[in-house]
Amino acid sequence: MKVLIISGTAHKGSTYHIGRIIAEKLTSPESISEVFLPKDFGEFCCGCTQCFSVSESKCPHYEKLSPITQLIDSSDVLIFTSPVYVYHCTGAMKAFLDHYGWRWMAHRPEEKMFSKQAVVVSTAAGAGVKSALKDMADSCFFWGIPQTYKLGTAVAATDWDSVKPKLKDSINKKADSIAEKILKRHGKVPVSLKTKVFFKIMSLMQRNGWNKLDTDYWKAKGWTESKRPWR
Repeated sequence: MKVLIISGTAHKGSTYHIGRIIAEKLTSPESISEVFLPKDFGEFCCGCTQCFSVSESKCPHYEKLSPITQLIDSSDVLIFTSPVYVYHCTGAMKAFLDHYGWRWMAHRPEEKMFSKQAVVVSTAAGAGVKSALKDMADSCFFWGIPQTYKLGTAVAATDWDSVKPKLKDSINKKADSIAEKILKRHGKVPVSLKTKVFFKIMSLMQRNGWNKLDTDYWKAKGWTESKRPWR
């Protein structure tokens, strides 16, 4: 199993450590890849709309983003980690996810996404975990990933070493539960009803869509008819 960790900061704090714990419960260290934002990708979407109207390859940051896209496509499990910054994920994570708007189900979703699983991880000294998790989970859903798990907690600390042992034990048990579900579903990931319904709505819209690039993509895949990316 190949696992990719995408960290919303280069700082290896509590959030990073939890993501790493989950990854190591799933596979061997040599099968884990890591991306640190903004070190590995720190560009902001400039709103040129080239990815929507012409091609994703026309994005001004395509060459920088492409190696990460390849890692995403070749991984079985994606783990997104971000500490809470002012009640949301980090700006680096948001800027990164902004570059994949063209891959949302409303546009040109990648078929490989429908067989993957994802985990979103966030910690805060206090509040804000719920909204930070949602920032990342939204993209996972709209990319088409059928199963996304959440692990968020207030750690009452600013570094992993300062987290109380009892809380670390609780986090580890939650990580065990998530890892068990992922391993059980690997290779036969169930697609949720929510994903199926949303995909159906998009397929109907794409039969006569407003964006020819998207419509042609869906028709070429056979998705405007009965074919689906998960079967």
